[in-house]
Amino acid sequence: MAPTDPAGPTGERSLQAEYVEFWNEVLVPKFIRFKHVLVDGLTHHSAAVFPHLAAGTGDHVLDVGCGFGDTAIALAERVGPAGHVVGIDCCDAFMEFGRRDALDRRVDNVSFALGDVLTMKFQPEYDFVFSRFGTMFFENPVVGLRNMRTALKPGATMTHIVWRTAADNPWLSMAKNVVLEYLPPPGENARTCGPGPFSMADRDTVTRMMEIAGYERITFERVDARVLIGRTVQDAVEFQLALGPAGEVFREAGETAEACRDEIVAALGKMLAEQDHESDGIYMDSSSWVISGVNPR
Repeated sequence: MAPTDPAGPTGERSLQAEYVEFWNEVLVPKFIRFKHVLVDGLTHHSAAVFPHLAAGTGDHVLDVGCGFGDTAIALAERVGPAGHVVGIDCCDAFMEFGRRDALDRRVDNVSFALGDVLTMKFQPEYDFVFSRFGTMFFENPVVGLRNMRTALKPGATMTHIVWRTAADNPWLSMAKNVVLEYLPPPGENARTCGPGPFSMADRDTVTRMMEIAGYERITFERVDARVLIGRTVQDAVEFQLALGPAGEVFREAGETAEACRDEIVAALGKMLAEQDHESDGIYMDSSSWVISGVNPR
């Protein structure tokens, strides 16, 4: 699978193409730097639901926004040699980690393909479609969710994991609140990776999106988990200033942010030092929705 032409019929770049470009140019290096947080720290949410996923031995599975490939590999191990998993992502640099990990672990029933689910065309050939923390960034959620449904066989299930509200996720919201004490919020023209981590927090809104996209028997399950946010206070501070809502505020403030970096780092360090410390790092509370729907036809 190859990425589609990012230009629209008039030759103008789409908003989605700008999001994909932003991921590859700005976010990929930061995600790679903090892979230990973004993979190790967030596995609690997928681990909590993996035993209940509608994927079984011999199934063909699509993992949308597969990132570093850890969920695709876990799904491949679940479906066994008779099954197969395809992981797709708009950032090939992420999937290189998945390819290497699959080779090292001798998991040969998984493959990775570069593509954007909002523009890709699928055949109804998959027994299960999955996405962990990817659908919140769809520029057009209904289109993305509908395309995921078209990949499903009749009667098959799609499950995606998304963050609940900012208030339910202090691991992201508390740092942003600290940074906003020193810096202005991002302006309307701020570069962004998409709607944002809390764009699918409202159950009624997402239910309507799923219904418009053609799903039936829609369910929501809440998962609360403590997540790793850094090995040390310094690591956690650097993570917050690089990624997430606090990172967006800091990045968009530019020189203003750099001028008061020391004050912001000190304030974040104080807040993070007060969180739960374990032998492997610092933990904070988080909460997600596990949302499933069935393709009726």
